[in-house]
Amino acid sequence: MLIGIDDTDSPGGMCTTYLGAVLARRLIREHMRVREARLARLNPNVTFKTRGNAAIALDVEGDPDRGFELACAIVEELADFSCEKTNPGVVVAEKRPDPAFYQRAVTDFCEIDEAIAVLEAAGARYRGWKNRRGLVGATAAVASVFPDATYEVLAYREPSRWGTQREVDRESLFAAEEATFPHTWDTVDFANQVVVCVPHTPDPVLFGIRGESPAWVMSARSFIESEKPALEQIWVTNQGTDAHLVPGTCGALREGISYRVRGVVAGRPATGAGGHVSFEIRDGDAEVRCMAYEPTKNFRDTVRELVPGDAIIAVGSYKKGSINLEKMCLVSPARDLRTQAPLCTVCSKRMTSAGKDKGYKCRKCGGHAMDPEVDEIPRKLTAGWYEVPPTARRHLAKPLCRGFPEIS
Repeated sequence: MLIGIDDTDSPGGMCTTYLGAVLARRLIREHMRVREARLARLNPNVTFKTRGNAAIALDVEGDPDRGFELACAIVEELADFSCEKTNPGVVVAEKRPDPAFYQRAVTDFCEIDEAIAVLEAAGARYRGWKNRRGLVGATAAVASVFPDATYEVLAYREPSRWGTQREVDRESLFAAEEATFPHTWDTVDFANQVVVCVPHTPDPVLFGIRGESPAWVMSARSFIESEKPALEQIWVTNQGTDAHLVPGTCGALREGISYRVRGVVAGRPATGAGGHVSFEIRDGDAEVRCMAYEPTKNFRDTVRELVPGDAIIAVGSYKKGSINLEKMCLVSPARDLRTQAPLCTVCSKRMTSAGKDKGYKCRKCGGHAMDPEVDEIPRKLTAGWYEVPPTARRHLAKPLCRGFPEIS
């Protein structure tokens, strides 16, 4: 059977993966075999998500009725029902529901009624609490198929420590990253000297190490010195796979969907209030704004190097009229040509505009010239992929250390 659970956490506490890890141990104590623990990140742009929009599924050999009973009991025991946005759902399916539902849930938006229709078609057991929105994620988790998969070992704190300062040795985290990168990633951000894998919210997670295999995440985990965890669980995930992305075109983008969009840079990037950098790309007559927000740190310096005419692929979520960049590819760099008024050949003074289509005039001697002075500036930016730093990376975004996306 596949047991799916979602929407048990809140900004103030709990974690659905912790609840799943505890459930796995209770199932084992009842002589059921847990073959896999799966963490499915879904559309990161869902406005009513609690935190990281993750749902879990356990692949279990055992009695489905008892599995359903235990899953419902643990939700009632541990879920944060006090939060208005927490609306748990539990699913137990003896066969995998249609994977198309998972695909929609990770790239688009799904409704509760749609999830129930999928569950009914699969003959699944299910239960939802409050408005039952957690049934969407729970259904997506049990329906999920990962063409590309990564792994994460999550260490969880003793309940008595929840909400207190986490005790994790900073230097051991940097040592873990140095020893195992690129087979693990996003443990720390070397460029900005920031720890990434230790949360700051009052939930049960102590730290999480992400990587390409269980062996590599456990290798990195062996370096870490911390308070004693209550339990640890290795999850197979769709994190770091770009599973949320779909192809898009300028002028035909929908709010809350994450895209790969080709275009040509229409103007020089501008830095606005708060340090956010923006620019437009054009495809035919259609334009769309791209944004690199302040939390993307040094990535903004790369964005500022773009010039009009650069052919790029912009990757990110479309929200409020902008593509919020997660990474980008400079496909074909343009020449960086800067124009200015020419120097007067008689008195060597810089001319000024004589009016539209009238060329330039020297204010000192009255000399005229029709053409501006054009200089080509050497480019620092070369063709290739560029990404935000680990401290700004979304769960689903594929880091470039895992390989460069195809340019298509």
